[in-house]
Amino acid sequence: MERADLKGVFAGRERRARQRARFFVSEADQPAFMSEFARGVAGYTEVFLCDPAWGATEQSHLEALRGMPMENSFKKTPEGWLMIPTGGSSGQVKFARHDEQTISAAVRGFTRHFGLKQVNAAGLLPLHHVSGFMAWMRCALTGGEYRPLDWKQVERGKLPVLPAEPEGWVISLVPTQLDRLMRLERAVAWLRTFRIVFLGGAPAWPALLDQAADLRLPLSPGYGMTETAAMVTALRPDEFLRGMRGCGRALPHGQVSVAKDGVISIESESLFRGYYPEWRKPVGFRTSDLGTLDERGHLHVQGRNDAAIITGGEKVHPAEVEAVLRATGCFEDVMVIGLPDHEWGQIVVAAYPEAGQPDLPKVQQALAAQLAPAKRPKRWVGLKDWPKNETGKVNRAEVARRVAALA
Repeated sequence: MERADLKGVFAGRERRARQRARFFVSEADQPAFMSEFARGVAGYTEVFLCDPAWGATEQSHLEALRGMPMENSFKKTPEGWLMIPTGGSSGQVKFARHDEQTISAAVRGFTRHFGLKQVNAAGLLPLHHVSGFMAWMRCALTGGEYRPLDWKQVERGKLPVLPAEPEGWVISLVPTQLDRLMRLERAVAWLRTFRIVFLGGAPAWPALLDQAADLRLPLSPGYGMTETAAMVTALRPDEFLRGMRGCGRALPHGQVSVAKDGVISIESESLFRGYYPEWRKPVGFRTSDLGTLDERGHLHVQGRNDAAIITGGEKVHPAEVEAVLRATGCFEDVMVIGLPDHEWGQIVVAAYPEAGQPDLPKVQQALAAQLAPAKRPKRWVGLKDWPKNETGKVNRAEVARRVAALA
């Protein structure tokens, strides 16, 4: 699929002549985001999807990008022109390079896996996030309908009636959203009207999955990431309702393997081209996740192989949050960890020496200006005995143990 074909999906939308500068899409309103994205695609430039909730720290990273020279004149069909944000491994804003080839490969594999000729999706997830963006792309590239929804309205029980479609409707949720909707009887009945309810973005706890099965929800837990253009494995709803658990088998466009050390690796036509501005060789991708494959070839994810915290489907790197906390001057020392949480999967927790008595209102004001909401600690824990080793470095494992013991 050529970029011109992707442009054709947005026929009738506002177009702009060729751009020389990068194009940054940062809109909370979904229709506005879609319109802005169409302008960027039509402009033959590098298009960056951005979270409108980013604070000063993230914005400074974007400013650095704006000053970099353009590397591609786009005289030929380019690769890696679409930049989708991800936490990466550094804790800073990173963008995974995609293009119409990786996106369309992911859509083809998706439709084959679920037996869909046309995708009609109700959209609750933000379009700058790969899960929300790909929900829209599946509709756009198969000629289906994408219906943006307001999560706050849905959570309050304002559930739209979707028009009948031969292929039915699908919806994507993170575990926190599913948990809240299952508390409303009307919402449960509404979710049963969907052909598929996709679940991803964060680990789902067993009780949540069992409750969804008891309620006969057509759930499809899956596994994917920004680097794979969203899901690369998935359980089908019939498998889930027969009692299978895990993340299902690989979609037709990819292969999943697990190394001897338990780390998951992926080969896929939808794999990203590199972290902007770098490029990666067209080889398999070794993730930061640990897992196993069962006798059916179904993937079971067992956790992270790095220090990242996954909260409500968002990736948070402790080092980034710690840097902002330290910059306030309110802490003698501070450490950020993730604790298991029934609602969020994990929550961000800041631990510090109790004797320091930080000015938390001042700290929270600084965080609101510097970091996106998902990165801000939900709990603050002062420890009486702050464990340091003989060199004065904090014993992170011991801090995490003590905080967990107080939970």
